[in-house]
Amino acid sequence: LLRAKADLTPAIIAKAIARRLKKLGVDGDIAARMDARIAVIEARERQLSELKVNTGERAPWFCSGCPHNTSTRVPEGSRAVAGIGCHYMAVWMDRSTSTFTQMGGEGVPWVGQAPFTNETHIFANLGDGTYFHSGLLAIRQSIAAGVNITYKVLYNDAVAMTGGQQVGERPEGHSVTQIMKSLLAEGVSRLVIVTDEPAKYEGVALGEGVTVHHRDELDRIQRELREIPGCSAILYDQTCATEKRRRRKRGKMADPAKRVVINELVCEGCGDCSVQSNCLSVEPVETEFGRKRRINQNTCNKDYSCVK
Repeated sequence: LLRAKADLTPAIIAKAIARRLKKLGVDGDIAARMDARIAVIEARERQLSELKVNTGERAPWFCSGCPHNTSTRVPEGSRAVAGIGCHYMAVWMDRSTSTFTQMGGEGVPWVGQAPFTNETHIFANLGDGTYFHSGLLAIRQSIAAGVNITYKVLYNDAVAMTGGQQVGERPEGHSVTQIMKSLLAEGVSRLVIVTDEPAKYEGVALGEGVTVHHRDELDRIQRELREIPGCSAILYDQTCATEKRRRRKRGKMADPAKRVVINELVCEGCGDCSVQSNCLSVEPVETEFGRKRRINQNTCNKDYSCVK
């Protein structure tokens, strides 16, 4: 009666019901009205099938100010494996990141690969929502296998892929310090917290050997951890850019008074700022002096990492 594969549109269902009713027998007037209605549906379907639109491919990208835009970078000479989450988009960016697994399997393929390669270490990206769901099991497996891997637990304070549910203040607990405690309990060889706001950890009780650093030090920290044997972890703490925008609009988060501006008369139009920042709010603009760059103030989430 209905196809077992692909979607079921209202038109497909309507035609199936009409065929069934005809087989069961309906009055002549009803049958005539039904035929007329089906004819209209089929005519619309023909119109849709004839409509051809030529569109350019537009790949999904990190939102402006996304913490993953900074956290998914890896040092020269290293590579990372992807996982489930917005950070998966690093796969089609210039981030030396490839492959992915099911949720809760992040980095685990390395357990099987490690004995058969001269490569000594990899990074694995793991979202906070995935960590709470089943990602801790992946880290546990890597520790048990004794492989050299550094997990980057990307704590952005929101399960952004499924609507921005908050993860930091849940009754069952899911804070940076709780993840820290569970990772230390599992036996990671080294744990470092990296954040855009180190000051908020002043006075916070940290586990033994745990240090807090500004995100500007991420490259140095990664270079250090890749030399440490065993399973290490970086807890990267920065709020989701889209959640920041929402909270600012609702008055739940301070809206910075500082803005980034590009002076088009000074800009040389090389486009390097777009490459280095990887930010969608850095846009080309045509001027009488040629193509320059500008900051789209409507989409900028005031992360300021572009000025680096």
